[in-house]
Amino acid sequence: MQIGLPSAFSLFTALVTLVPAVGAGQPPVDAGQERRPFDVQGMLEMERVSDPVVSPDGTQVLYTLSSLDLAANRRRTDLWIANLDGSGSRRLTSDPSSDGTGRFSPDGKRVYFLSSRSGSSQVWVVDAAGGEASALTNLPLDVLGMALFPDDERLLLCVDVYPEFEKLEQTAERVAEEAAAPVQARAYETLLARHWDTWEDGRRQHLIVLRPSTGEWTDLMAGLHMDAPGKPFGGFDDVAIAPDGSHVVFAAKEAAADNAWSTDLDLWMVAVDGRQPPVCLTPNRPGAESGPVFSPDGRTLAYLSMPRAGYEADRRQIVLRDRNTGEESLLAADWDRSPGEIVFAPDGSALLATADHLGNHALFSVALNTGEVRPVVERGNAAAPRPLIDGVVFLHDDLKRPAELQWSRFDGSQRRALTDHNGARLKELRFGDYEQLTFTGAKGDTVHAYVVRPVDFDGAKKYPVAFLIHGGPQGSFGDRFHYRWNPQIYAGAGYAAIMVDFHGSTGYGQAFTDAIRGDWGGAPFEDLMAGLDAALGRFDYLDGTRVAALGASYGGYMINWIAGQAPDRFRALVNHDGIVDTRMFWFDTEELWFPEWEFGGLPWQNAEGYARHNPALHVGKWKTPMLVIQGAKDFRVVETQALATFTALQRQGIPSRFLYFPDENHWVTRPQNSVRWHAEVLGWLSRHMGVAGDR
Repeated sequence: MQIGLPSAFSLFTALVTLVPAVGAGQPPVDAGQERRPFDVQGMLEMERVSDPVVSPDGTQVLYTLSSLDLAANRRRTDLWIANLDGSGSRRLTSDPSSDGTGRFSPDGKRVYFLSSRSGSSQVWVVDAAGGEASALTNLPLDVLGMALFPDDERLLLCVDVYPEFEKLEQTAERVAEEAAAPVQARAYETLLARHWDTWEDGRRQHLIVLRPSTGEWTDLMAGLHMDAPGKPFGGFDDVAIAPDGSHVVFAAKEAAADNAWSTDLDLWMVAVDGRQPPVCLTPNRPGAESGPVFSPDGRTLAYLSMPRAGYEADRRQIVLRDRNTGEESLLAADWDRSPGEIVFAPDGSALLATADHLGNHALFSVALNTGEVRPVVERGNAAAPRPLIDGVVFLHDDLKRPAELQWSRFDGSQRRALTDHNGARLKELRFGDYEQLTFTGAKGDTVHAYVVRPVDFDGAKKYPVAFLIHGGPQGSFGDRFHYRWNPQIYAGAGYAAIMVDFHGSTGYGQAFTDAIRGDWGGAPFEDLMAGLDAALGRFDYLDGTRVAALGASYGGYMINWIAGQAPDRFRALVNHDGIVDTRMFWFDTEELWFPEWEFGGLPWQNAEGYARHNPALHVGKWKTPMLVIQGAKDFRVVETQALATFTALQRQGIPSRFLYFPDENHWVTRPQNSVRWHAEVLGWLSRHMGVAGDR
């Protein structure tokens, strides 16, 4: 039976009816203006700052700003420029289409960017001081990514091509023919047949060098069946242009029969004239290499390397490669963190690196001569570092503030805000305060967690709990402003939120991350239960009789596992894209390296590894009401896993509801779908637990 809800346009107000926030209102921001509890409307209306680029003279930073267009059910982007002295920011582009990927010309006088103004994604250019933009390219294919050469005469572009064709027009013609064909059937003889949310069509992302003045272009990967940047999530942070403009280095996986079960991503180097094919720089490294960056003098190439084959969450080590001799060495080899981004300081004396760190995503400086690691920004979520002579520009957010641009000295002694796009919105909203706690978890290890208080907190009241479980499983529910799983949504609705970084989480050393292998329902489950007990024992305002557990991906798996292992502990469960049958998961997912690593090989060779913590074997113990959510385009955890979960619930007469998004993948990304998602989830919690203040 399908039960409807209001349309997405009315759900902003419907949310208040579904789950009213409780508590005395805080003082207004100004006369006549009441601050409302944080909700999905406040979350979606936040403007999102991304992709900072510092001007050549070091006085300005160019960035992309994303804003909500609810009527069109999308977000649109514009380019902005801020002064690095903190004196203000200004809009550079404005168009109903989206403008992004802005890059300064080498002299800083112009800005190149990607825009769909002409009907396809092409390169445009605008004066850095402002004015009308003009189209620079008119290729028959969309431009998917862009970087500039130092001579300002060439562009490095990414386009999706059929490798067997010599001309871009041939790819465009075949794409049009296939779209118009009366039969849409495809046949496959190798994996991957589909990936993330897209069926394989034979095209590959290739890097081309384009000279706009003449229209001449060169495919640096001509004829090769490899993607650069890699699909589906690779970006130009996996591509580096040598400072002298002579070579390009990129990360790519060579086409092979084992692509679905291999993580062997290598670095390749190619001369920009394209006369010779790319050369593999890392043929003897079996894991994944990524993030290449050249030193300012071009003599050293730094990159990130995972040493173990088949493991997508191995510790990334920093490798330094002498460009002349090819000799390599590890930098800060004993630093037990896994960097996500690296970039050279302007004088080449250090690398700046970001990494998960004790429930934060911190920014560090790593000295090249000694390997000494020093924190620059330890708290919150620091990302996209852009170094200057006197400091670094970066994005920063936390559990109460979305990302904005900041500047800091390298030693962290001084910091200042460069943008404040959401300041006025934040003043209209009320948030829950939060704190981090530690407790003794499985194996006697110290485990970290965050607790977010409800908005309008009253220490004399008891509050129900939203117990959030992160995915990955190698991830972290850290001090960051999340746009899909934001604990402040629950705080604004009258719940306390608890998030535990169980064994398998990142930022606590590689051994802690590795511990989840073969133990999905073991130590992580112990940590979650112990963390909930620790929070309930420490904070009297938490109502231990009214707790709901919610999770997605691995978190959704854990919801299914909890349903069979702790059937009397929770009032309600929410399972988004969760695995119910670990054995079948190997057969229906696409990246086979993941289950083969996590469960110890192939299911018919190690049946015990797949059965040890399989929720499907404990379905008969289920009794807790569960909301099951699934996206049709999720090829990582396919829809039959969700339908199997819902079937098991319904067959046993357990209160349950199935929410299905035909246009979403593993995530919910469309604004109106996000509104519906939150209405359903909060409505489910309210139905089975009530809201704070009613006891």
